[in-house]
Amino acid sequence: MRMPGAALRTRFPQLLLAFDSPAALEPGCGARNPDYSSPSRRGRAAVMAKYLAQIIVMGAQVVGRAFARALRQEFAASRAAADARGRAGHQSAAASNLSGLSLQEAQQILNISKLSPEEIQKNYEHLFKVNDKSVGGSFYLQSKVVRAKERLEEELRIQAQEDREKEQRPQT
Repeated sequence: MRMPGAALRTRFPQLLLAFDSPAALEPGCGARNPDYSSPSRRGRAAVMAKYLAQIIVMGAQVVGRAFARALRQEFAASRAAADARGRAGHQSAAASNLSGLSLQEAQQILNISKLSPEEIQKNYEHLFKVNDKSVGGSFYLQSKVVRAKERLEEELRIQAQEDREKEQRPQT
């Protein structure tokens, strides 16, 4: 079983030389230990400071690499989300911008899997009543339910308009 700090001891053996005697660790050891002021002791302290600086630099590099990797992943996720919004259609994206809710968010709020006017209305009425302030509900949640219903109704209008345009196109 490896002891704690074994990796540091194997990587920085000179670091241990500075702590080879218990007197070096005592407060005020320069006054009681005249050997501390010798050039070899000062050299050991310099070596210890050098290795301590190397440890700090290595830690900063590790944190920097992790931060850069997280930033790259966030940019990739943002790009993927933008591409998905672009594929959803210009009208749908515009409706998301106007209402402040995406289609997926609105479906999650009203617990709707497919766009059905009856299901939307039924879930809307239930959630609106449950979140009424007079029965201990939240006005904020109630307004989210209203915005979700508006967003889903807008999506139904967009789909109906696209269906009409498809029917009007001459088939060749």
